[in-house]
Amino acid sequence: MPRRIEVSVIIDAPVARVWAELADFASHPEWMDDAATVRFLTDRTTGLGTRIEVATRVGPFRATDVMEVVRWDEEQTIVVEHVGAVKGLGRFDLGPIGDGTEMRWVEDLRFPWWMGGPVGLAVARPILGRIWRGSLMRLKERVEVSGP
Repeated sequence: MPRRIEVSVIIDAPVARVWAELADFASHPEWMDDAATVRFLTDRTTGLGTRIEVATRVGPFRATDVMEVVRWDEEQTIVVEHVGAVKGLGRFDLGPIGDGTEMRWVEDLRFPWWMGGPVGLAVARPILGRIWRGSLMRLKERVEVSGP
């Protein structure tokens, strides 16, 4: 059963400006619909080894998502490992496209049995895809409105 969720957007801004927003984990709740709060579990707030706890919400459902940055390629890629109840890898990739930036968000997730396991994920995939597409559109607006 597919467990990958992938969304992308073209942002009319240079990679460096998009990266500045993406790398600022503390600001993610300002553009991510399902992220209510971010709490750092490490002294570092960016880069490899950063650990965060994100209070997530999807409709009436609430969960705490614990993640650790396992790859950090400046202005290109951030990969986080979900190490809480939900397991898997999340990945953000940035790349230049014309004068703008293509941003791709990919999540390969495994839900625990009490969240329905593979069946729960199959039900959640289209919902999460829609939420994350909306989040990328808010990020796009945020970056493009902030100007050069």
